[in-house]
Amino acid sequence: MPPPLTHRRRLLVLAICCMSLLIVSLDNTVLNVALPSMQKEFGASVSGMQWTIDAYTLVLASLLMLAGSTADRIGRRRIFKAGLVIFTVGSVLCSVAPNLESLVAFRMVQAVGGSMLNPVAMSIITNTFTEPRERARAIGVWGGVVGISMAAGPIVGGVLVDSVGWRSIFWINLPVGLAALLLTMRYVPESRAPKPRRPDPVGQLLVMTLLGSLTYAIIEAPAAGWTSPVIVTFALLALAALVGLIAYEPRRAEPLIDLRFFRSAPFSGATVIAISAFASLGGFLFLSTLYLQNVRGLNALDAGLWMLPMAAMTLVCAPVSGRIVGSRGPRIPLLVAGIAMTASGVLFAPFEAETSDVTRFIGYVLFGLGFGFVNAPITNTAVSGMPRAQAGVAAAVASTSRQIGQTLGVAVIGAVLASGIASGVAAGVGTSSYATTFVDASRGGWWIIVGCGLAVLLVGLLTSGRWARATAERTARCLEQPEIQQATAGAKS
Repeated sequence: MPPPLTHRRRLLVLAICCMSLLIVSLDNTVLNVALPSMQKEFGASVSGMQWTIDAYTLVLASLLMLAGSTADRIGRRRIFKAGLVIFTVGSVLCSVAPNLESLVAFRMVQAVGGSMLNPVAMSIITNTFTEPRERARAIGVWGGVVGISMAAGPIVGGVLVDSVGWRSIFWINLPVGLAALLLTMRYVPESRAPKPRRPDPVGQLLVMTLLGSLTYAIIEAPAAGWTSPVIVTFALLALAALVGLIAYEPRRAEPLIDLRFFRSAPFSGATVIAISAFASLGGFLFLSTLYLQNVRGLNALDAGLWMLPMAAMTLVCAPVSGRIVGSRGPRIPLLVAGIAMTASGVLFAPFEAETSDVTRFIGYVLFGLGFGFVNAPITNTAVSGMPRAQAGVAAAVASTSRQIGQTLGVAVIGAVLASGIASGVAAGVGTSSYATTFVDASRGGWWIIVGCGLAVLLVGLLTSGRWARATAERTARCLEQPEIQQATAGAKS
């Protein structure tokens, strides 16, 4: 049985949870550096590279809410341990994938395990650190781990890809995953929601249909044609799933997605901000990696070193953001994040920062600063206004929003890039001008990143004031009322 939760034990639980975040986040940043090597070995197209990323984030986004509610029902530590095992096994399978199709399939296995890690770990942290300011600081540390993974990932990935090969990037998950599993068994306490939530298979199926159909339509549209019957069919299927989700979920007593959460302006704002910020991150890494290696001709390590300024700023700013959220609320970090991310995109979109080393460096620094400030207010806002009994579901919605954002960022910006390159080739641009073609084709993607930064800024401003806090208080009372009535009825009986 885990020992009592002293202050030292709580810090150890935080460290164990951060280990799970480290391997999941490190896996994404390392993978981006390895994309060009994978592309060459498998002879893959841009859409093939998109699927190596989006197959993971898509499954992750589809299962996060199920994992969160299941953990609240049968035990958070139990689900967390299962996630560590599946993720580690999936990593080993990825390292021996014989072709692109197998790699995509094994990435999906990884994602099944990953869906049991981050939202469940955040729920464990929320139930371990119950004092608001202490919890905000813990979440700031959690966000700092993302910075560590971003800082270490490109360099570790570059060294491994250049020295051993891209398959070795998956080996690093094995020792970390095993260590986290052993420590979890010894130190992490078991916890459950006071009132377990029942499964919602119909809601789960609708979520998977919505995300899968939408992602497929976006990624495959440049090759198949935006008006092709297959793409139109998948787009309509995604729309039908969305309508079905909105119509079906409010009728359930215990839905997969409690739509009442979105009556809280801060919670809704955190969802939109998470999607926007992580769409920016996914697109930023995708465009930068392909440009640095395929256009500039850098090796994986040199490309990773170019991303270090962005990662270092995220590492430095994430804990600062957590402290500010704990002492002054989320508004200031959100405004800083929105301004910095927008400015970074502006440098690349009209001013073509790719072609200037100095401007590109400044753009990376600005993006890292903005992304470092955005993570803590997203997580804190998502869980702080909700009853502790539903912390797992609330944290899962926030984590799902991040993964949906990254999935859409890679899908949409990759589709814009692929369409632009195809248009350049069709126009008769020679291979000697590939660099110019790539820069021109990527400009639309950078403008999308600008739009995402503006969304973080404006939505953050709108949903962090007095009116927004009042909606959060009303929502919390609404969510708690049925539980109070049930408890009163139980006492009378």
